[in-house]
Amino acid sequence: MPEVLKEQPETVGEYSCWLSRHQKSVPTARGLLRGFLSDHQGGELFCDYSGLVLGELVTNAVQHARTPSDRLLFVRFALSADDLRIEVHDADSRQPVLRRVNGDEECGRGLWLVSELALQWGCRPCAGGVGKAVWAVLGPQSGAAA
Repeated sequence: MPEVLKEQPETVGEYSCWLSRHQKSVPTARGLLRGFLSDHQGGELFCDYSGLVLGELVTNAVQHARTPSDRLLFVRFALSADDLRIEVHDADSRQPVLRRVNGDEECGRGLWLVSELALQWGCRPCAGGVGKAVWAVLGPQSGAAA
């Protein structure tokens, strides 16, 4: 029997921007995401955990990307009726690592949180071979079971 391909949901809206590779970009990115979601019907369904996931992805890029400090981050949001895709691009080609963290460690849980809250997440090389894009897909009310 031939494989039935699921149709990709129609994109309701997209937004992208460049941000400095600085910790101050985390709240800036979250604010941009809130504004983006509030501008689109149904966007409120993705508000609960999307800021946390975006914050973790931006923080990871700021803290761990081995690039000159003047290199920028590229952030992209794509909203459909079924899901929200968040991408954070940086100029470091190294793949992020989901680590096992001891209970008393104060950091290192960012990708674990992303993996728990997102329907899917991953990393892919950027076009042109420089850097990577770490992405997460959230459904309406993602993370409610977590």
